[in-house]
Amino acid sequence: MIFIGFGFLMTYIKAQGQSALSFTWIISIWCIEWGILSQAYFGQLLKGESFSTIQISVESLIWGLFGAATAMISYGALLGKCSLQQLMFLTFFEMIFWGLNVAICTEMIQAVDMGGSIIIHAFGCYYGLAASYWF
Repeated sequence: MIFIGFGFLMTYIKAQGQSALSFTWIISIWCIEWGILSQAYFGQLLKGESFSTIQISVESLIWGLFGAATAMISYGALLGKCSLQQLMFLTFFEMIFWGLNVAICTEMIQAVDMGGSIIIHAFGCYYGLAASYWF
């Protein structure tokens, strides 16, 4: 879904089609890695655990994919407005704030988020709107 679904979804602007596809793949790979680290770090921080190594499991990979989906939702608002360097800068900070958002929602509030409506969709939407206003 992340690479094929979002990748070809972002080709709807004719002038940006090929670059949008390649940007989607590059940004998604970056977000999966950075999302795993960010979510695990803030999860350990808010649980009050001592910082330890981050275990790579199926659950952490799924959280990384959720982070990439959040970035792709934000990217939909910015398509055609940003260069790759600007997108990398934006997603670097988005994954930090997204990891904090996940930790607050799951650890402090203990919200049950079926389908990712709060953690993925709403956060990606508002981050994309704020970034679009900033650009």
